[in-house]
Amino acid sequence: MKKGWRLKQLGDVCTIVNGGTPKTRIPEYWDGDHLWITPAEMGKRSSPYVADTERKITDLGLRDSSAKMLPAGSVILSSRAPIGYLVINTEPMATNQGCKGIIPGDQLKDKFLYYYLGSIVDVLNLLGTGATFKELSGGKLKTITVPVPPLPEQQRIVALLDEAFDGLATAKANAEQNLANARALFESHLDAVFRQRGEGWVEHKKSLAELCELIVDCEHKTAPTQEQGTPSIRTPNIGKGKLLLDGVYRVSEETYRKWTRRAEPLPGDLILAREAPAGNVAVIPENLKVCLGQRTVLIRPNRKFLEPEFLALLLLWPQMQQRLLAHSRGATVEHVNMKDIRALDVGGIPPLSLQRDIASVVGAVTEESERLEAIYQRKLAALDELKQSLLHRAFHGEL
Repeated sequence: MKKGWRLKQLGDVCTIVNGGTPKTRIPEYWDGDHLWITPAEMGKRSSPYVADTERKITDLGLRDSSAKMLPAGSVILSSRAPIGYLVINTEPMATNQGCKGIIPGDQLKDKFLYYYLGSIVDVLNLLGTGATFKELSGGKLKTITVPVPPLPEQQRIVALLDEAFDGLATAKANAEQNLANARALFESHLDAVFRQRGEGWVEHKKSLAELCELIVDCEHKTAPTQEQGTPSIRTPNIGKGKLLLDGVYRVSEETYRKWTRRAEPLPGDLILAREAPAGNVAVIPENLKVCLGQRTVLIRPNRKFLEPEFLALLLLWPQMQQRLLAHSRGATVEHVNMKDIRALDVGGIPPLSLQRDIASVVGAVTEESERLEAIYQRKLAALDELKQSLLHRAFHGEL
């Protein structure tokens, strides 16, 4: 511990205040003058500071609930769903029961405490308990150890972190924009290919079912899984044209036979996600045996009309995705009906030789897009690691 620093329990240098929610069915409790924040709203904020809230409560709502007003300059921590969101209120404010208000005493600066708690979110989560969702109690929070340097030292550390994090935020925003551009590269090229059709494209009114040998829905239940065996393709394993097999579930040979009684997936078949995320489609590669998981569809193109890789690109084309999802259902998750998949009007298609050429060119663009994505994902991870390293050094007296 650096000279002049002390270790204290949070409860000894701060006051911990629980939140509360007035009854929502009583309108007299709501739309008043008192600011009132929730973890969900905290999670939307990019700034440490909050001066206004989406919802407000009345004097009556404050009086008849366990909500308490926090003075400006308090550090508000979400203590459940999830644990770890942090803000500093610049105006007096109450919170719901999913938050803890932490009022610093005269030994702690609010921004210093904000940064420190942000550096130990993993520890806070480990202290959370609960079967349905973890919650950090006020009692556990009080026992958290916090370093307490002299106030001028706290101000110096906060100034250094502010400056460093401003630079990191700019670098992160640039990396995120570059990542978005890399992901858009595939879709923009795909859109150009299908909008600027050259010679040889044949317009017709055939449905997807008329251009395929089969379109088969999966079993409507979850297959029993095991550590070894045949990959069971679920919707998270279906990417943009290819299967994503990292962490894939697996099934036994007996389960495979039961789940493929209607149709055995073959190389060159397409697997379409009916939901979460609806519309993603991938081609089964050569020498890979797979089983279809829940909420997937097996599509076998008629090779007289369609090359599998071309059909996958056609289905991923944003305009075709709009057609495919136009009649999707579901309040929380989009779900595509089988009849809409079979009846999908795919529009014009080129000769098979041109389909192969298109798939080859777009495949090269896809590889470049994925290469760029990997670069920017690594950069974002490195920036997060640098931020954590700075926080670690700051609270161990190394800045």
